[in-house]
Amino acid sequence: MTAKDSEMSFWDHLEALRGTLFRSVLSVALLSVIFLAIPKNLFKAVLWPTQPDFPLYRLPGVDFSMSLINIELSAQFFTYMKVSLLCGLVLAFPYIIWEIWKFVSPALYPQEKKAVRKGFLLSSGLFYMGVATGYFVVLPVCLMFFVNFSVSDAIVNTISLSSYMSLFTSMVFLIGLLFEFPAVILVLSSLGIVNRGVLRKGRRYAVVAVLVLAALITPSDPFSMFVLAIPLYGLYELSIVLCKKEEEAV
Repeated sequence: MTAKDSEMSFWDHLEALRGTLFRSVLSVALLSVIFLAIPKNLFKAVLWPTQPDFPLYRLPGVDFSMSLINIELSAQFFTYMKVSLLCGLVLAFPYIIWEIWKFVSPALYPQEKKAVRKGFLLSSGLFYMGVATGYFVVLPVCLMFFVNFSVSDAIVNTISLSSYMSLFTSMVFLIGLLFEFPAVILVLSSLGIVNRGVLRKGRRYAVVAVLVLAALITPSDPFSMFVLAIPLYGLYELSIVLCKKEEEAV
């Protein structure tokens, strides 16, 4: 711990945390306002996975499109607000990570600071990889499965805007957060809390945890669950590669 940090009182730390939270929330709010000003372009991107020209649907043998309906008077307005806030949060994510780093770094020793910085630098890239995976792969695969699935020809699938947005949020934002796992492991490994051997021994438990997470995020059908579980387990193996060996651990 640095001399400056050791001199800070509890209230000084609380004030620093308040400033971090305020600037983070402010950045999300400002970016959300920008998205509020471009509703047509924003919703064109949000609804693109429902259109036949989406990249995944251009693959040979794939023919898919869907239409949405609105069954609630205020649903479109509140969806517009929620999507603007979500996009603001996604775009502000690197800045929020930077604010968190500024808050925690004074409490670290120099050797810890250098190691933990790598995890924070990696986190933004992993987050956007997760967002892209959810948007371009997992979401359209889930849409194709559910829209085309029917227990009877007498039942027509009519998809509401709210149900689509619920799936969109879980597929895009939550998967982005889950992709942070290797960055978290890198930080814990740098601090000597975990090592490669521990993760290798925990593979069987990781498989169960990945399947449970995939079931919670997706609509719990086996197909979409495994579509998400595969990249999530790949992240676990990546974490093993990034993690320090037992003899290298602090």
